[in-house]
Amino acid sequence: MRLAFCGNDNASAYNISAGVLRNVCFVDALNLVPHVFLLFITFPILFIGWGSQSSKVQIHHNTWLHFPGHNLRWILTFTLLFVHVCEIAEGIVSDTQMKSRHLHLFLPAIMGFVAATVSIVYYHNIETSNFPKLLLALFLYWIMAFVTKTIKLVRYCQDGVPFSQLRFCITGIMVILYGLLMAVEINVIRVRRYVFFMNPQKVKPPEDLQDLGVRFLQPFVNLLSKATYWWMNTLIISAHKKPVDLKAIGKLPIAMRALTNYVCLKEAYEEQKKKVADQPNRSPSIWLAMYSAFGRPILLSSTFRYLADLLGFAGPLCISGIVQGFQNTTNNTNTTEKVKDPSNSYLSSEEFLRNVYVLAVLLFLALILQRTFLQASYYVTTETGINLRGALLAMIYNKILRLSTSNLSMGEMTLGQINNLVAIETNQLMWFLFLCPNLWAMPVQIIMGVILLYNLLGVSALVGAAVIVLLAPIQYFIATKLAEAQKSTLDYSTERLKKTNEILKGIKLLKLYAWEHIFCTSVEETRMKELTSLKTFALHTSLSIFMNAAIPIAAVLATFVTYAYTNDKPLQPAQAFASLSLFHILVTPLFLLSTVVRFAVKAIISVQKLNEFLLSDEIGDDSWRGGDSSVAYESCKKHTGLHTKAINRRQPLRYQLESYEQPTRKQTRPVEIDDIAIKVVTNGYFSWGSGLATLSNINIRIPTGQMTMIVGQVGCGKSSLLLAILGEMQTLEGKVHWSNVNETEPSFEASRSRNRYSVAYAAQKPWLLNATVEENIIFGSPFNKQRYKAVTDACSLQPDIDLLPFGDQTEIGERGINLSGGQRQRICVARALYQNTNIVFLDDPFSALDIHLSDHLMQEGILKFLQEDKRTLVLVTHKLQYLPHADWIIAMKDGMVLREGTLKDIQNKDIELYEHWKTLMNRQDQELEKDMEADQTTLERKTLRRAMYPRESKSQLEDEDEEEEEEEDEDDNMSTVLRLRTKMPWKTCWRYLTSGGFFLLFLMIFSKLLKHSVIVAIDYWLATWTSMDNANEVSNTGDVKSTNKTYHVAVFSILSGAGIVLCLITSLTVEWMGLTAAKNLHHNLLNKIILGPIRFFDMTPLGLILNRFSADTNIIDQHIPPTLESLTRSTLLCLSAIGMISYATPWFLVALVPLGIAFYFIQKYFRVASKDLQELDDSTQLPLLCHFSETAEGLTTIRAFRHEARFKQRMLELTDTNNIAYLFLSAANRWLEVRTDYLGACIVLTAAVTSITEGPNSGFVGLGLLYALTITNYLNWVVRNLADLEVQMGAVKKVHSFLNMESENYDGYLDPSQVPKDWPQEGEIKIENLCVRYENNLKPVLKHVKAYIKPGQKVGICGRTGSGKSSLSLAFFRMVDIFDGRIVIDGIDISKLPLHTLRSRLSIILQDPILFSGSIRFNLDPECKCTDDRLWEALEIAQLKNMVKALPGGLDAMVTEGGENFSVGQRQLFCLARAFVRKSSILIMDEATASIDMATENILQKVVMTAFADRTVVTIAHRVHTILTADLVIVMKRGNILEYDTPENLLSQEDGIFASFVRADM
Repeated sequence: MRLAFCGNDNASAYNISAGVLRNVCFVDALNLVPHVFLLFITFPILFIGWGSQSSKVQIHHNTWLHFPGHNLRWILTFTLLFVHVCEIAEGIVSDTQMKSRHLHLFLPAIMGFVAATVSIVYYHNIETSNFPKLLLALFLYWIMAFVTKTIKLVRYCQDGVPFSQLRFCITGIMVILYGLLMAVEINVIRVRRYVFFMNPQKVKPPEDLQDLGVRFLQPFVNLLSKATYWWMNTLIISAHKKPVDLKAIGKLPIAMRALTNYVCLKEAYEEQKKKVADQPNRSPSIWLAMYSAFGRPILLSSTFRYLADLLGFAGPLCISGIVQGFQNTTNNTNTTEKVKDPSNSYLSSEEFLRNVYVLAVLLFLALILQRTFLQASYYVTTETGINLRGALLAMIYNKILRLSTSNLSMGEMTLGQINNLVAIETNQLMWFLFLCPNLWAMPVQIIMGVILLYNLLGVSALVGAAVIVLLAPIQYFIATKLAEAQKSTLDYSTERLKKTNEILKGIKLLKLYAWEHIFCTSVEETRMKELTSLKTFALHTSLSIFMNAAIPIAAVLATFVTYAYTNDKPLQPAQAFASLSLFHILVTPLFLLSTVVRFAVKAIISVQKLNEFLLSDEIGDDSWRGGDSSVAYESCKKHTGLHTKAINRRQPLRYQLESYEQPTRKQTRPVEIDDIAIKVVTNGYFSWGSGLATLSNINIRIPTGQMTMIVGQVGCGKSSLLLAILGEMQTLEGKVHWSNVNETEPSFEASRSRNRYSVAYAAQKPWLLNATVEENIIFGSPFNKQRYKAVTDACSLQPDIDLLPFGDQTEIGERGINLSGGQRQRICVARALYQNTNIVFLDDPFSALDIHLSDHLMQEGILKFLQEDKRTLVLVTHKLQYLPHADWIIAMKDGMVLREGTLKDIQNKDIELYEHWKTLMNRQDQELEKDMEADQTTLERKTLRRAMYPRESKSQLEDEDEEEEEEEDEDDNMSTVLRLRTKMPWKTCWRYLTSGGFFLLFLMIFSKLLKHSVIVAIDYWLATWTSMDNANEVSNTGDVKSTNKTYHVAVFSILSGAGIVLCLITSLTVEWMGLTAAKNLHHNLLNKIILGPIRFFDMTPLGLILNRFSADTNIIDQHIPPTLESLTRSTLLCLSAIGMISYATPWFLVALVPLGIAFYFIQKYFRVASKDLQELDDSTQLPLLCHFSETAEGLTTIRAFRHEARFKQRMLELTDTNNIAYLFLSAANRWLEVRTDYLGACIVLTAAVTSITEGPNSGFVGLGLLYALTITNYLNWVVRNLADLEVQMGAVKKVHSFLNMESENYDGYLDPSQVPKDWPQEGEIKIENLCVRYENNLKPVLKHVKAYIKPGQKVGICGRTGSGKSSLSLAFFRMVDIFDGRIVIDGIDISKLPLHTLRSRLSIILQDPILFSGSIRFNLDPECKCTDDRLWEALEIAQLKNMVKALPGGLDAMVTEGGENFSVGQRQLFCLARAFVRKSSILIMDEATASIDMATENILQKVVMTAFADRTVVTIAHRVHTILTADLVIVMKRGNILEYDTPENLLSQEDGIFASFVRADM
């Protein structure tokens, strides 16, 4: 067949006698002109542009400018392209019905398509290079195209072509489109004035793009890139080369920052407040505020959602059309085709849509559009949700900063509630927003679906729909049950963690007493309860999964069986597969509905909580610190500095009091005319919000530049007075005046820079930030080295800082190192001293400090540092010995001021009070004498050192390790690292699967495969049944037909029933396997950890081990099973679909290869990026939550310092960081889904085309298409689940890394039965040539130690830190590696004994007293072996009997966690009683007296002498005087014994080490 432009079967084709424009062919040729013109003009420009661009490969994004009408132009162009496709198709279909080729029918359309594509590419390039003059070419093109099309349309009208003809419609639409594009172009000229105007407009790119830090480009790229997330490519590909970090994702664009959104929401909320201002009982609606702030994007998203849902119905309709058309063509092959007359080659739209290939292409386009709209809708809701969350967080934070303190302290708003608001309620609202469009899209989807089904199948469709609708409430019920089960699981796991935490904290004691198993079983018990509630959780999860899979099967079964028995006509393949596809569409919204409803309910509750919080009481206005001019006390006279006398410690304080009252001081300070910093005038009454005055009748003044002390009994309102002055209390009456002193003297230059009314305040309960030590002290002020050093020295922090691993750059607080109370308090005082403020408030800064530190702080910090700076100081204290230093004293009692004045005034006016103080000081004096010996600080430092460096060698070891690792890393080239980053952790997956047991694993795999085979079989049977029926319809008689029908229906029902049962079985086995795996992993982990060597606990941070039990166990328990289920289901669905299509049309496999390769690369790149982004999201969430709880705890401090703005700024930064990570994560998910969806659409297109050309019968065509459509839904789930599983397998990997640890060797050479019951009876100890080390790669800590201890001897061991004293005590229990020599106790070598036997027969009292939560009885005797009398006897010996008797419950009285409800001394005595209860003939005391006061120590010494008279006691001494009464003293140094004799003999050697120790200790 020869080619010709106008076709060569018609002689009149080239005839122009009736006028040129009357010739159809000529008009078509004329239409080619504009397209060719455009191509000629733009190609050179594009090539030149690209050529010059190649030098600077990527134009930087700050030149991206959108010309006016940008989005409209893209939309119009896309519509134009779609219409061109229709025109091409129409031309080709018409052409096939001609005798010869008529190129004019489709060639102009093809050229138009190319030209339209070029026009948008050209436009994009002009836009990025911001050179609008070149747009003229496009302008001309639109005009010419418009004109030629109009000519064509006019020609059709003249010919009287009816409107129903497709070609007429297409031409009409094109005229409109070209006209609109022309208008857009004119608009650009009008706005930008680049031509025809004198002064073209200069335009700058948006602010965000000028800032190179913004990497989130979604709002700024063109429409195509927006829809396909093309701009994400760079990030996702670069993730392959190096991990994505915060720098790679940059900053949030301005419009998405928390501050921007906060302002929007705040304004909207204020509006609502105004509306309800006059109605007292109505509260402002947050819902309306949210709607007015974020309503537009939600509407936009809902629009996208509607479009997507409506396009979703194109699938079933096209399937039905294609199958119908295919059936008709196969049935009609024998009828001859009619050939059309060339002069009348017009198609009507019905004929056009009957063409199967046209339908296949339409289906493809509809899918692509539907998926694009759906992802757009998701993206818009996600972005809005994130914006909303940022705004809510900022609102909550601002409210926290203004909360009245009484609210927090009186418990109306607990910290827990605030944390819940931040962590839970805001997220609930965000999630609700994500699911919001579903609420109104779903009903429409369901109604549409039911209508279409009814059209296809009539009444029987309603039966199926009814099944779905009736079963949906069950889903809701299951969902609520799931939430309940999750809650109870959470309670148990919290309890389990508490117990685990206790075990880990007291692990040393548990091992020494051989009690690990008792505590282990208690954890296991809780774990069993947790597993029981996990079982119900798993059961409901699997039921929900089962419902998901089974409902569509049940609905289809009901429908088709009903149809078979109610209709005479057999079921057509077209009907069957279209309705199947519709059922798939219908089921999704019905399942989501239960989730959405649940979230809606939660959101409503969250909003109520938020509203309560936002309307709760706020603190009074800040005007009080503005300094009233009415109290402008002129400074008449500056005081001369007072030189403090050093406090002589040995001289009793009462003498110092007398000696300070020298009359000389009086004239230097006429207080009457001195300046006053703060004055509380006119009977101040202050309350904590209860309406009752806590402080009443307050009239005080605080002189400037002097030290005011506030004293009084506990609970008399001293701290409240400070807070009242700071404005934290409710003022019932009276007023606080802050004077603004006129500073004229030059010496005050420095202090003028001070913030006038901010107060440096150290609260009674120390409050630290989760930051470095330095940041805690500086607290946002500029760093000044000298000042910093002076402050740390004054608070004697330097020795503590030196102990920390990174000095003052060490993180402290929740995520860092825990400091002791005294250390924390000193840091807080240092913060108050360092701040450059005029006024300093210290609230009982000495409470947690021992005497030396208090003195040092008083001398250096307060008297020197503050007085030299002439700062006003208000000091609340109980230490009356410092009263002589005070310039002004305020004595309080029961919330009133008892006396106010100088010490001299009080001595003269209130003798009684003065005498009372004197007697109190006497008492404090005596305590001092005692205190002088117990030095608490060195102890605190010691514990810190122990926490930091369990042994000196540890730090060296770690350094070496790190160096080695670094070298290895450098050797590894990039490629191996990349390979590791892209590889799935298959090994770990296998470990996880096998830990559930092989039987269950096999069962799961088998049932999964079986289930999917059955599901495929159901559809296969349907295909055969419908095709058979049609074939038989013509020939068979009625009775055969009915038997046939019964047979088909029976098989169909059996298969469906089997499918439903299998769904249940598989979902149960997966969850069951997950549970077993979780159970085994936790059990192994716990046992492994409990039996681990003590060195492991010294080396591994507690938090790290706890993490395995909390976060990782939670992932293994609750997250992996559903992910695994989902992954296997979607993978198998995709595989069975591909198998089915290939079975129907083998050619499909050829097309599958390129698609498969594309899919592989997409998932490979996505998984890496997704993992990084997920980690970023997790790691940025924690600081944000911490910051909120920190702020709520330290409110008074922040407000006193006036640092609200700085903290707000920090909060906004943290929120934005977390939000940008989350935004990128969701954009990456969209990136993936768009790509997999387009791949799915390609699969549908190839499946449709191959099955149309190659298909065996119409049933299989329908089947292939149905399966191709399911692939599009499941492809992205495969990748998403793979990525999730990869992240979650990290938890299994971490747990496994602990499971490979070596345990202690618990079995001895002797059987426990061979050891005598009462061993060791005598308590004779021989140490022979003992060598000990902590690990076999470390140096020995004890070298060839020899000693002999007789039964019943009292032995003291002393030596400096690190001399091996404690190591020797641990060697008795084989806690360390004895690699040479031996210890023989009562004739048995301890290395031969089973560990449990050995440890259970000796007893030890450790340096740190450890108590567990439980009863006192449990703490003394967890094994429950002893009688009550025995326990009471032990308590009596330890002198605790009376105290315990007084407690409610006696022996059954509860001990809180860590024994916090007893003092340190009492705890140590409990440990003594515990040692006595265990009747062992050998007792070891490891520095047991180090942390207790003298009184307790005397008790201990007495008990050792009396109750343990017949036992062997080995004391490791911290203070030498405790072992002066011993029978034998051993002095150690560097793991060797230096001196070994009775104390008398050793003391007689003047130059001996022991003698020097004793001299130093006196």
